[in-house]
Amino acid sequence: MAELNIEKGSSRKSAYDLRDPNAHAVERHTLAVVVDNEAGVLARVIGLFSGRGYNIESLTVAEIDHNGHTSRMTIVTTGTPAIIDQIKAQLGRIVPVHEVHDLTVEGASVERELALFKVSGKGNDRVEALRLADIFRASVVDSTLHNFTFEITGSPEKIDAFAELMRPLGLSEMARTGVAALSRG
Repeated sequence: MAELNIEKGSSRKSAYDLRDPNAHAVERHTLAVVVDNEAGVLARVIGLFSGRGYNIESLTVAEIDHNGHTSRMTIVTTGTPAIIDQIKAQLGRIVPVHEVHDLTVEGASVERELALFKVSGKGNDRVEALRLADIFRASVVDSTLHNFTFEITGSPEKIDAFAELMRPLGLSEMARTGVAALSRG
């Protein structure tokens, strides 16, 4: 059996491997999809994702034109550029889909999310929770002797940051709406 001799400092990478080293980088994309507002459309879109093993990080759906019976889905997903392109192409082939926009590549966009946080704390933790809520511009929407319920809107990153700060103060429950997004301009 022949022994392979590799000199110190040499690379095992083939000279014929011309692929883009960043081609496998996973990216987060926000997709806006305008669809007919009819039964089964959401199931078909979710089936496309689940059937191919794609993940949906966030999904919001609401009617945008009552007379035209159209709804807008805002889907946040992750994948390599090739997977994102495949998702967009496959979404465009579903019959009740009118438009597919990748807000991440089409330019600047505004993303907002609404979240509710129930924080159970006593003494200084309650005071600190109220102080942090004021800094984050969260509103107290319910209060008892043992809990506060805060409402906050903002970018997903802002919601995540608020959650991280509330955890040690007694965060007991959280509900998030998912991302709503529009392109700027």
